[in-house]
Formats: sequence, C-alpha cells, structure tokens
Amino acid sequence: MTSRPTPLAAAPSAHTNVPTVDNVLKVHQPAASKSCDPKSHGSRRTQTLLGIGVRGIGCALPDLIVTNDDLQQQYGMDPEWIEQRTGILERRRAKPGESTSTLAVAAARNAIENAKVSTADIDLLVLATFTPDYRGPSSACLVQTALNLDAPAFDVQAACSGFMYALATAGQYVATGNSRLALVIGSDVVSHCCDPSDRNIAPLFGDGAGAVLLERGRSDQGLVSYQLGSDGGLAESLLCPAGGSMRPATPENIAAGQHHLQMEGRKVYKWAVETVTESIALIIEQSNVCVDDISLFVLHQANIRIIDHAMNELGIPAHKVINNLDRVGNTSAASIPLVLAEAQQAGRLNTGDLVMMCGFGAGLTWGTGLFQW
Repeated sequence: MTSRPTPLAAAPSAHTNVPTVDNVLKVHQPAASKSCDPKSHGSRRTQTLLGIGVRGIGCALPDLIVTNDDLQQQYGMDPEWIEQRTGILERRRAKPGESTSTLAVAAARNAIENAKVSTADIDLLVLATFTPDYRGPSSACLVQTALNLDAPAFDVQAACSGFMYALATAGQYVATGNSRLALVIGSDVVSHCCDPSDRNIAPLFGDGAGAVLLERGRSDQGLVSYQLGSDGGLAESLLCPAGGSMRPATPENIAAGQHHLQMEGRKVYKWAVETVTESIALIIEQSNVCVDDISLFVLHQANIRIIDHAMNELGIPAHKVINNLDRVGNTSAASIPLVLAEAQQAGRLNTGDLVMMCGFGAGLTWGTGLFQW
C-alpha cells in the first residue's frame, strides 16, 4: 500500500441574543453530554440504500514512515506507551508539497486503474476531508481539475466519519440514476494540523487517502442498512479552536497553538467505545443478520482498544477484522477505504459478501453501514 506519487475573548455582541465566542459552545452543549450519556448518541434511525456497487478501490500513502522510536528521539515520547495505549507502531507523514488533494489524486488514479475505467466515465466526485488544502476552494475541485473530470465536485466534512458520509451521499446519486460512476475519496493530512510535540495527539495520526468508484448494482447490492449520526454537544472534545469564522486566526492564538487539533482523550474514548458498539449492534439487528453472516468488519482505525472493545462486546472473531492501525496510524477519512483496499488485495471482498463498516470522530459524528458486495 505504498503511495504512487507515493479560547480567546471577543468583544460583546451588539445584539444581546447573539452568543459570544467565549460561550457559544456552552450555549449549544446539552448538560447531559458532559457525562457522555448514551442517550446523546443512542439514535435508532437507520436507512437502506440498495442498487449500488463498488467498481474499484484505490489507495495512496506518503513514502515517509515515522516510527515510535523516531518520536522518542525527536520529542521524547515513550514508544511502549504509544503502542500499549493505541496499538500504533508507525505512521505515514506527508512531506512538504504533499497535501490532501495530491494524495486524493493518487488514490483516485489507483482506483481508476483498479476498476479499468476511463476518467471520462466519472460524472461525480465527493471528497471526504477535514484537512482541506485551503479554506476555499474545496479540495474536491483541485482533484477534479487534476484528473480532468467533467463532473461536479464537492467536499464533505465529517472528520473520521467522513468516508461513510461521502459514501452514502454519492450512493444516493447513483441509486437514483443521477450518476453513472461516482468517485468517492477519503483523504486527510492530519499531521499538518497537529502540534508535532503534543504527545496526546501527534502519535495518533497518519496521512493517507483511499478511494472507491460507485456504480449501479444489483437490487440486493449496497447498503442493506446504515446509520449516520452526530452529537454536536460534544464538539469541544475534539476540535481546532482557531482558524474558522468563530475564532479567526490571529498571531496571538496561533502562537498559543489554538490552530492545532485539540482533544479530550478520555471523553472521546468513552464516547467512541459506546457509540461503535451500539451502532454496529443496531445495524446487525435492523439487517436481520448475525455476526456469523458478516464476512468482514472494517472499523475506523483510531485506537486498537476501541476496536478490541467492540469485538469483545459483539462477539466478533479476530479473523473477521482487518487492521492496519499499527502500520499507518489514524488516517481519519482515509481509514476505511485504506482498509478496504487492503482487503481487496488479500482477496477478501467477494460478490455477495456482507461487509460492516463503521467510522466515528470529530463532530462528534459516526457512520455505520452493512454493505452487500
């Protein structure tokens, strides 16, 4: 799977009904969310999206490998602590000049080659990322022109759940006949959004991109059942505080590191283990299947302890799960399609197989779906 390019205060508002920068998150945060009450993410709404199939899968990873030993030498981070707490041994990092769009283009070209189609056949591009090249335009537009596509192109921002959101979005176009061949990409360069010396975040993330091509499929093919969800009441637990319209970047907040990704690790971990288990269990129930019926479980590669918790709670045998977390780290929106690419290369995606996919991350958001191949 190597790459083939390879809180600052604000002036009070003149309108008393408009919240200030300091209190906006508190205004919108339900009190129950502070304790990660399962009710905040226990939705039982699901949907079905059939008649779509995956024509091809592609991937791209930067050539630069950063090991835990490298992090110890550069920043004094404990390699054993990283491995025990996350399961990560090494991760890929983008070099100067490599970005979300350049990795996305490489993954797309790999998927196009895998599918044996022409770029002229692609009529839609949906790119999942929370690390776009620029505040504007979208990274999808940069990918569109690099590939010379005659297609609308737009970004979807749902962080580590982004690929599932993009898959469901593009799938609607394909299922309704409004797209014949849709390119869906998950691409993130999170290393450029992290303080490299932050031992709570920097060791977790790697950079990469994965892509799939969607086409019309059999009537029983596609998302047998899926769920997309969000809990904005926990937004402050995983975010970049500065750089947006709420808190524009200034020399002061940049010097304070507020443009970097920040995370309340324990809160996010507790939320994730509950949400992943509940959402997968719900999709299994709504699909009227059991664990034995499912050929493969593809979980977002955030932390091996979250994955292991879900496996133990749901009785998922280890042989039904593919993990690449130890080799690439948390690649955000690229995580699920990168695992799918690895599964395809290993011959583990066959016609009729049921594949469970689950993404979860900042927002907080989650997306879980049972896909019949």
